[in-house]
Amino acid sequence: MRSVQVNLREKWRIGAVDIPTRLVLAPMAGVSVQAFRRQGRRYGAGLVCSEMVSCSGIHYGNERTLGYLRIAPDERPLAVQIFGSDPAHMAEAASTVVAAGADIVDVNFGCPVRKVTKTGAGATLLDQPDLACRIIAAAAEAVPVPVTVKMRRGLEDGARTCLDLGPRLVDAGAKSLTLHPRSARQMYTGQADHRLTAELVELVDVPVVASGDVVSHARAMEILEFTCAAAVMVGRAAQGNPWTLREIVDGDELSPSRADVAAELILFVRETVKELGEQRAASFLKKFYGWYLRRGRFPRPFVQELVRLDSTEQVVERLLVAEPTAHAALARLEAEAPEAEGTLVPLPISVYGGG
Repeated sequence: MRSVQVNLREKWRIGAVDIPTRLVLAPMAGVSVQAFRRQGRRYGAGLVCSEMVSCSGIHYGNERTLGYLRIAPDERPLAVQIFGSDPAHMAEAASTVVAAGADIVDVNFGCPVRKVTKTGAGATLLDQPDLACRIIAAAAEAVPVPVTVKMRRGLEDGARTCLDLGPRLVDAGAKSLTLHPRSARQMYTGQADHRLTAELVELVDVPVVASGDVVSHARAMEILEFTCAAAVMVGRAAQGNPWTLREIVDGDELSPSRADVAAELILFVRETVKELGEQRAASFLKKFYGWYLRRGRFPRPFVQELVRLDSTEQVVERLLVAEPTAHAALARLEAEAPEAEGTLVPLPISVYGGG
């Protein structure tokens, strides 16, 4: 296996889609809303991904599922990730997300969560290679944009399923593969075995994205140089900590001030409320308060106080009282990241069950 020197600011491509940096922001259920993706692009992610979108939810016109298909100009290029186990429904879902403006359709063959795997979707498909290939072939035939796959090493610890399945998925039409080299059984414990990523790179002629344990610039470079992957994917390390994305891309240590942290959180809160509405956003955002404000940035009792507040506006008010200099930092952020226009792309009426 050869090693290469990589600049994470170099452009690369998936099919005809140009991606400006070699950092991909992972799709994360309950996290990757539009506000999170737009923030990721501002901090250096070249490609951002939606959270998983159910093909069944799209097929039956579920309002909340369709609400995931919000695409702002400043988050592109964007991959919308779909999951399911029926090739026809997955092809339909692929067409729908492309109609909504997705630049890439990503297919999830890696989710280990029971509520996904019990439907025959996610990581379960690693052990059903023929069905997995039919899904990719159907989706690739249905859309003019690249279809990609995110997968794990296999269902069980020590599995090498990804090395058998990966080339078959490429033959079926996948234009890129993302490998998280943990087993489904491992969930997020232990270490990602990037020796498998390096082997997969040697087996396929499409870009491979290395996912798992990418927490710093040094670690990203180590993984890229060892595996010869095209890019790295960052997930949990970016939760409430967008500054780590810039550090990973550029290698510059960033220590945001309390004002910067408060301002970034306030902007995230306001953008999320616009997207989800106050009621859903108030519940959704509670986990983010700890992600942003701990790490020694704010006292734990203050975080607990925010979680107990009744509205997001009260949260904003308390943040500005606790850190008055955040007003100026927030003004700078809002000037740099103006509100996106057309944040909900209209879909064909047939998607909503019309004529």
